[in-house]
Amino acid sequence: MAWLSWLDAPHAELARQVLQRGTAAIFAIAFLSTLLQFPALLGERGLQPAPRYIAAGGLEGVPSIFRWHYSDRMLRILCLVCIAIALALVTGFLQSGPPWAPMLAFLALWIVYLSILPIGQTFYGFGWELLLCEAGFLVAFLGSDDHAPPALALLLIVWLVFRLEFGAGMIKLRGGSEWRDLTALMYHHETQPMPGPLSRIAHLAPAWWHKLEVLGNHVAQLIAPWVLAVAFVGATAAGAIGREGPAAGISLAFAAVATAAAAVMILTQGWLVITGNFAWLNWITIVLGFAAVDDRVVAWLVPAWPPTGDYEPTPVWFGILTIVLFVGYAWLSIPSVRNLFSRRQLMNASFNRWRLANAYGAFGTVTKHRDEIVIEGTLEAEPRDDDWVEYAFKGKPGDVRRVPGWFAPYHLRLDWLMWFLALGARGPWFRTLLVRLLEADRPTLRLLAGDPFGGRRPAWVRARVYRYRFATREEKRATGQVWMREGGAVLVAPMQGSAVDD
Repeated sequence: MAWLSWLDAPHAELARQVLQRGTAAIFAIAFLSTLLQFPALLGERGLQPAPRYIAAGGLEGVPSIFRWHYSDRMLRILCLVCIAIALALVTGFLQSGPPWAPMLAFLALWIVYLSILPIGQTFYGFGWELLLCEAGFLVAFLGSDDHAPPALALLLIVWLVFRLEFGAGMIKLRGGSEWRDLTALMYHHETQPMPGPLSRIAHLAPAWWHKLEVLGNHVAQLIAPWVLAVAFVGATAAGAIGREGPAAGISLAFAAVATAAAAVMILTQGWLVITGNFAWLNWITIVLGFAAVDDRVVAWLVPAWPPTGDYEPTPVWFGILTIVLFVGYAWLSIPSVRNLFSRRQLMNASFNRWRLANAYGAFGTVTKHRDEIVIEGTLEAEPRDDDWVEYAFKGKPGDVRRVPGWFAPYHLRLDWLMWFLALGARGPWFRTLLVRLLEADRPTLRLLAGDPFGGRRPAWVRARVYRYRFATREEKRATGQVWMREGGAVLVAPMQGSAVDD
């Protein structure tokens, strides 16, 4: 219908393709992470059993399909179904049909993941879980390939990017002084939860480079979001006024500015991707940043870029739905707007049970030292000091000679919780983990890099705390070590296997 044409964003096809396929790919990875880790962490015999949490009333007032029933088998089936749906979206198969097809597919992914979050308890208490839920909900309303992307849905995604980046920037300004005196990155590469293979190289860079990194972060999180939002609104408004003539020229000028601001944010996130392992946080931020990338600007930069094709008229029902969505989301966003400008700004918080229009942020303070918890076991009934063997984790530092790996966007949940544990967080799950190791529990051992005892039950396990730091270039040449460590204070005294059996 002609009266709905102002809702179209005909120069946002690249944005839609990246948003739909990228978000679906991250959903596939998130559900794969759940499929492979949830039963051992949170299943019927997990470290924090979800059935026990549900029976204690943990889901009261919370939307979750597990309120009525939970089993590990049900969870695995749902994960496999959702991975299949996500892959159908990644290939573009569902987008080739009517707009309700990708909409229902994304809403199904959102509902299932929204149901998993509360029963995931501590192991799902990360900001990027909320972010994936909200992104999946909004991307559901981008329509299908035959119709132009809806401008209002794109505007809501740009609003999400603004809250995500500007919220993170304000958290830092209101947080530790290291962000204000530009020293934060002198520590962060070494003390971040999951260093990557290039983290040590980044850490050993000179001080002036670290200060430049912090300045770049402030530009990307405090200035670029405003430029992005204002320019995108300007481009959208001018495009709604007219597709040709002066209005079209103004729209293109605004679109170029918005695309440049998006590029700043995308490149900044790319640097974080190669220097760390923040699950899918940086990856989904890159995907969402493409919401402001305009096809006309891309075609100007890359002349060989294929032109945007003709679209069929947007179905009336879908156009009305996006208007209702926009108005409803504006109302839901009121608490998050207040939070952005509050002196007591909340980080990674929801203001409604649907996990929409959330508050985001990360690393308001940066730890200056790195402590690591090392779990050891032995087969000896009366062990000496050299009889203890370390359990190796897949991602977190342990062996001082091992170069950290790249795992993101895959989420190693146990490794992340071990980092928080070293910072002083406590939970009953850790003692249960030690008990499972004494039992040589196979699902638990599969969460680790390997079983040093080949399936045999250790006689004892214990946990110690070491202070880790990256080796200097000279230390690396002399010792071959990536990490230097000292200390070894006892966190958990030796636990005996026979006591567990009793």
